[in-house]
Amino acid sequence: MSTHESLPSDHCEGVTIQIHHRVRPEAVERYETWLRQIITIAGRFPGHQGVHILRPPEGHHDYEIAVRFASDDDARRWRESAERRELMASIQGDLQQAERVEIVSGIDYWFTPPTPTGKQPTRWKQWLVTTAVIWPLTMIVPLLWLPLFGLLPALGTWGIRHGLVAATIVGLVVYVIMPRVVKLVASWLFR
Repeated sequence: MSTHESLPSDHCEGVTIQIHHRVRPEAVERYETWLRQIITIAGRFPGHQGVHILRPPEGHHDYEIAVRFASDDDARRWRESAERRELMASIQGDLQQAERVEIVSGIDYWFTPPTPTGKQPTRWKQWLVTTAVIWPLTMIVPLLWLPLFGLLPALGTWGIRHGLVAATIVGLVVYVIMPRVVKLVASWLFR
């Protein structure tokens, strides 16, 4: 297991455990069952903030899993837990290679080079990709909330509506859009 540690344990920024598994072709169904199990158990740990899975396209077997925790201490408790060790031991034979684990914090997670020797993208590229993702969402998401604001006027109150829109945009960016966009533009971004 290769691990690159992140921050001092007193650091309060969220932490993402980025995991790569290459699954044996004949074990994909077993792995998917195991994945549901480990996600459920990880969700019971303090500070757990969610999981994002990028499943491989058909014919490929590389899974990318991002498990988010509120702090480095919370992430460490999960990584070092007996539950995780037992679950990893139970699936080890179904993996083609040892799992790769990286610990990243904040926005760095999105811009981690795909290989250990890859170079970090320049700040202007990070800014451009982030802006290209967030800008359209700032126009679309408020429009999608409008019908609900009409039905429940209290939600449309100044401040509350902004919080709902911001939470929606951040959720979409962190869990849905940014991981896919970075993968899509990786050849340009990490050059």
